[in-house]
Amino acid sequence: MTIKHQGDAQHPLFHIVLVEPEIPGNTGSIGRTCLALGAHLHLIHPLGFDINEKAVRRAGLDYWQHIKLFEYSHFEEFLEKVNPSQKIFFSAKSYKEESQVYYQAPYQENCALIFGKESTGLGDDFLEKYKAQTYHLPMDRTHIRSLNLASVVTTAGYEAFRHLQK
Repeated sequence: MTIKHQGDAQHPLFHIVLVEPEIPGNTGSIGRTCLALGAHLHLIHPLGFDINEKAVRRAGLDYWQHIKLFEYSHFEEFLEKVNPSQKIFFSAKSYKEESQVYYQAPYQENCALIFGKESTGLGDDFLEKYKAQTYHLPMDRTHIRSLNLASVVTTAGYEAFRHLQK
C-alpha cells in the first residue's frame, strides 16, 4: 500500500514531540515513523543521549538526515515557535476507566502528539495542566506498567494519519 502524504516539509500533517527522551533507539525508531507519516519530530531538552552526526552514523541511522528534526530547550519554546492547532498528550499515568483513549483524540492538521520520557513519562505538572487533553492506549496492566515509547508513538501516529486521510 502506498501512503499519500498530504503534508510537506513546511506544513506537516502533524508533529511528534518527545519531552526529554532518554533512549536513543526509541528516538531513532520514532524518527523512522515520522518519515513514514510525513510528521516533524521535535525533541525537548535535556536529551538522554547525543544526536550529533557521528553518534547517529554509529547507530546506523542512515535515514536520519531526511527527518525534519527540531530541538528546543523547553516545552514553552516549542509552543511559541510551532503554535500547533491542537495539543494531544499521551500518558500511561492517565490510564483510568474514565480517561480518554487514543482514538478519541481530536486529531487535526498541524496538531502536536506529545509524549514523555521513557522512565517517568510526562511530569505531573503536564498531566494536571493538560488533563482534558491527555489520552492513553488501553492495556492489561496485570504484568506491565506501560508500553514502549516507540510503540505508543507509532500507534498514535497512525491513528492521527488515519483521521487526516479522510
